[in-house]
Amino acid sequence: MEYDEKLARFRQAHLNPFNKQLSEQQHEQRSGEEAPDPTAEEAPPELSPAEPEFRCTECVMDLGLSEDHFSRPVLRQAIEECKQVILELPEQSEKQKDAVVRLIHLRLKLQELKDPNEDEPNIRVLLEHRFYKEKSKSVKQTCDKCNTIIWGLIQTWYTCTGCYYRCHSKCLNLISKPCVRSKVSHQAEYELNICPETGLDSQDYRCAECRAPISLRGVPSEARQCDYTGQYYCSHCHWNDLAVIPARIIHNWDFEPRKVSRCSMRYLALMVSRPVLRLREINPLLFNFVEELVEIRKLRQDILLMKPYFITCKEAMESRLLLQLQDRQHFVENDEMYSVQDLVDVHVGRLSCSLTETHTLFAKHIKLDCERCQAKGFVCELCREGDVLFPFDSHTSVCTDCSAVFHRDCYYDNSTTCPKCARLTLRKRSLFQDPGLDVDA
Repeated sequence: MEYDEKLARFRQAHLNPFNKQLSEQQHEQRSGEEAPDPTAEEAPPELSPAEPEFRCTECVMDLGLSEDHFSRPVLRQAIEECKQVILELPEQSEKQKDAVVRLIHLRLKLQELKDPNEDEPNIRVLLEHRFYKEKSKSVKQTCDKCNTIIWGLIQTWYTCTGCYYRCHSKCLNLISKPCVRSKVSHQAEYELNICPETGLDSQDYRCAECRAPISLRGVPSEARQCDYTGQYYCSHCHWNDLAVIPARIIHNWDFEPRKVSRCSMRYLALMVSRPVLRLREINPLLFNFVEELVEIRKLRQDILLMKPYFITCKEAMESRLLLQLQDRQHFVENDEMYSVQDLVDVHVGRLSCSLTETHTLFAKHIKLDCERCQAKGFVCELCREGDVLFPFDSHTSVCTDCSAVFHRDCYYDNSTTCPKCARLTLRKRSLFQDPGLDVDA
């Protein structure tokens, strides 16, 4: 009975304060009993003969496993008691095997509750991931590897600075997928076929990422399709995240979010602002059906015509006017490339408004605020009337050979050649025909 007394005393001293049902039952039992005689010797509680002896042992060993808030001293005490139980139980018995399993769980629990600041490096590099140890304790996150909650107060966790992959420190060595940012750096292009499904048989009925067995019937694991890649994934690699699909935008002008895998979601998030879509080559008919794209293309062409003025203007360089488009640097480089974010902003009407404001600001500097830029204007040589012209004005036309600017009506009504081009041609002929230039040379 010494062993049973020891377990009973331990059970009384380490009651779970969150087990309200047990506390109420004990309170009722104590209230119904008579006051104990102080002179009488306290007798240890006896177990009912109908209950197995291992029931108290289970309560002791489950003490550290039932709640997450128990501290490490309590877990260490439970581990020592579990060791003692294993030594005293009959060898090769079912109770001893069960106690060994519980001991393993207790030790794993103690390992998880290890102090985050103990023996954990601040930087870990693995499969091109660059993990940094997080210092935030109050933010509730989910581990991308084991799909469980990260308790920042008691667990160490890392975040990849490239693809923002989050995981426990214990899950780092289990990661099998390289960093998505490396794929963005080496292969910055989209899958432009709409959901290119090949079937589960081409994947050998396994997850496309972790290679776990999957099936459409949900046995042994549910197969979830990624609308971007067309492949199937398990529930650990596919969380039903939603994202807009570039192929559906370009071919159907469809911006409805679709379900994608975790890997595809990170890839699309990193690629959303990269100008890699050449719409004129992929789907030129899109400009015939989306009027906003035609307007955006005209504004971008005007900005490219304004760029030479700013590059040679001291005031524009000091005020850094071109930095108005620093979030869309490709707008001052060409008028063909688009990013997915550009197309999304066109769809909601945000890009047209912001680009019109920038266009107005640039035109105001050239035509009103800066005298140097005004001096670089043109006078129509066909009619020689009207105000100073600029190539980005809506009522002008530009000669493709000499870049001279004319009124649009004058340029198309004139049947002769461009006056500036004729003058330049005549000058070249006179230079080659003058013999004095050859002697001097």
